[in-house]
Order: sequence, then structure tokens, then C-alpha cells
Amino acid sequence: MKNLTYWAYNGAWFIVRYLPSKIAYALAQFVADRIYGRGGRQIDRLRLNYARVHPELNGLELEELVKNGMRSYLRYWCDTFRLPSWSKEKIIADVVVENQHFLTDPIDQGIGCIVSLPHAGNWDHAGAYFCALGYKVVTVAEHLEPEKLFRKFLAYREAVGMEVLDASARSLGTLSQRLRAGGLVALVADRDLSKSGVNVNFLGHPSRMPLGPAVLSIQTGAPLITAFVTYEPGKIRIVFQEPIAIPNTGTQAQKIEQMVQECADRFASNIVANTVDWHMLQRIWIDGDFKEPSERA
Repeated sequence: MKNLTYWAYNGAWFIVRYLPSKIAYALAQFVADRIYGRGGRQIDRLRLNYARVHPELNGLELEELVKNGMRSYLRYWCDTFRLPSWSKEKIIADVVVENQHFLTDPIDQGIGCIVSLPHAGNWDHAGAYFCALGYKVVTVAEHLEPEKLFRKFLAYREAVGMEVLDASARSLGTLSQRLRAGGLVALVADRDLSKSGVNVNFLGHPSRMPLGPAVLSIQTGAPLITAFVTYEPGKIRIVFQEPIAIPNTGTQAQKIEQMVQECADRFASNIVANTVDWHMLQRIWIDGDFKEPSERA
């Protein structure tokens, strides 16, 4: 099964990369609609997550949102398969940025910057954009199975200029070093994978989010900012928000909790406004009555 997964991704990577653009994206939308129509665990999870973001929607409105969410998600994969063949000029031209100075000023001053962002839009394109501008982007990747697939994604991100670390407690030390050297650390941080994350109130319900971005900011003094990436016709838009202040009082654990909660609040407001571009097909809330359909009694 693992080999089948690998060859499926590998085949799509090769075929979609070389298709004419209109055909590639039309194919991605067709596949998205087929996946949505077939249903299954991932569609159930996306529906449940979107229902929490927009509890005011009726059934038909929610289904339209889920269908468009899958189209956005397959656009991300289509971009991913095609990005290695894009020129540096195209990577830059297809990006619109708001408040870029929140990121570039501290890096230009040599103090580094941490960007925390959710699984929204095309974060790989956003990273490739800053690499194309000459910034050194360091990030962390979830270790995927099979191993060959993880290595392919690693090579893909490194090919566009990113330094990618395997997610582990040891990676914090390397990230700290990069920040002290004035680097840019970008961390997708709307879902805790370490089981040591911080409890947050996310859209009115309990969730857990990684503590790494806040810890790095406190340890190194590098500013922690947030970003949100959305899709537009033919482009992505990256919106940066101002640095999250390190609290003046409280224990280190309390400071971390406050900073992670601020990240969660910013993510929430952007996700409400741009829900279809939030590609969260996994469980994110931790309250006991919010389970996968297969987990329910």
C-alpha cells in the first residue's frame, strides 16, 4: 500500500507537471469534484471542521463550502506538482504580498524572524517566493510514510531553496541557530503533531497548537509574526500581521501560552474570512464529542 501511494504521487508529479496549464487545472478541479462526490473520511473531516468555522450555514451552504474547499486543496496539489518547472520570475510574479516589511525588516537588520501560519493556500509557493528574493527560508516537515515519499517532498522543497528539517525536539536547536544568524524560520502551526503542544481556544472550542514558534521567539528575541496565504485567480496572496509581543509578566510557560493563543486567534479570524483555502482534512479539535465518524459509538 505504501509503494502504491508513492507511485501514485510520483506519477501525478510527472504527468501534471508537463500538461498545458489549462488542462492541468481543469483536471485538478475534476478530481476534486470526484473526491467530494465519493465522500469518505477526509471529506467527513473537512465538513466537520468547516461546520465549526461556520455554524450558521445550512446544509446546502456547507456542502458548497466543502466542495470549493476540495477544489482549493487540489489546486494546491496541482501547483505543487508544477512548481519545480516554474521560473524564478513566475514564482515572484504570481505572488501578492501585504505588509511584507513585518518579515523583511528584522531579517535585513540581522535579528531574524519567525513566521507562524496555518495550512492555507499554497505555503510552499510562499516559501519559494522568499527564496527567489534571496532570503534563506528554514522550515520543518512532518515525517511522511512511505519514506520515499517523504524524501521526495524534502528534495522538492530544497530544490526551491528551502532548508527543511525533520520534525523533532532537536530541530529547535537548529532553528535557534538559524534565527541568531538572522534567518527566516517559517512554521505551519495550526495543528500539534508533537503531543506536547499548548491548549488553546480555537473558534470557541479546545484545540492544541505547537509551542515551537513562541519558544523560539522568547529564546532568541526574534519577532514572531503570523501569515495567511489565500488563492486568487492565477496568484496567491500572503498577508502578514504585526509581531506578537512577548508578555512582560508571568512564567515562561504562561508567556508561551499567551503567544500561542494569539496565533490561534489570528488564524481563526483569517480562516473565517477565507475558509475554502484552509486545507485541514485532519482532526484539529480535541473535545470528546468531536470525533471521526468511525470513532463514534
